Amino acid sequence: MGNKEQETQHFRTKATALEKLEVQFAAEYRRHLQTERGDFLCKVANKSRSWKIRFPAMLSSVVFWGLIALIGTSRGSYPFTHSMNPHLHPRLYHGCYGDIMTMKTSGATCDANSVMNCGIRGSEMFAEMDLRAIKPYQTLIKEVGQRHCVDPAVIAAIISRESHGGSVLQDGWDHRGLKFGLMQLDKQAYHPVGAWDSKEHLSQATGILTERIKAIQKKFPTWSAAQHLRGGLSAFKSGVEAIATPVDIDNDFVNDIIARAKFYKRQSF
Repeated sequence: MGNKEQETQHFRTKATALEKLEVQFAAEYRRHLQTERGDFLCKVANKSRSWKIRFPAMLSSVVFWGLIALIGTSRGSYPFTHSMNPHLHPRLYHGCYGDIMTMKTSGATCDANSVMNCGIRGSEMFAEMDLRAIKPYQTLIKEVGQRHCVDPAVIAAIISRESHGGSVLQDGWDHRGLKFGLMQLDKQAYHPVGAWDSKEHLSQATGILTERIKAIQKKFPTWSAAQHLRGGLSAFKSGVEAIATPVDIDNDFVNDIIARAKFYKRQSF
């Protein structure tokens, strides 16, 4: 078996393992919904202090750490020269399209087919699991965000949702070979430029996002800044023509992105 075939097999094995762990996660969650006891307390000691940390009971340690290991161990090819504590701005930057920390969101949708990314807690949980893979790109994300006047936390949230920080990609592509890069541009709609985790490519994807936001601003001039951002995010995924009313911007993708973005903003993105 050649190197290329071995890499392909490794990628498929990894993707399958991730799917199995997510199924386990979903099963744990369903069992949690059927019980009255929703969580438990764990004391964590640090020198003379101790804290009580609340964990959801539906998340078994085996499943959680399995997902952490699977998503967190794979890293992109972007050089690890980024500072882990970048200081590009004396205060957190939220760009030109509203402050996501003031925006309401319900987090990812809860339903029978998607219970592993459920609500704000679920969105934040997966954002935290992707943090290790996304951290090396923090300076890059901030630079691109300021260039396009987009909140870096929003870019990080899209990267988390679409590619888990690049950890589940094969040479930058999804498992079907249709979407490319950290923000997963569809090759049928766009012509991706640059390496999958390069500044050039991330700038292209972020530029497309800003074009969508501006198109929504033009189409719905009376909407609020929060609605324009929501509309732009939805259009980034589904196209401007799919947006007709405020109902169209209240969906799983948008609510999940905003919830994850709030988490990344608290991590100094």
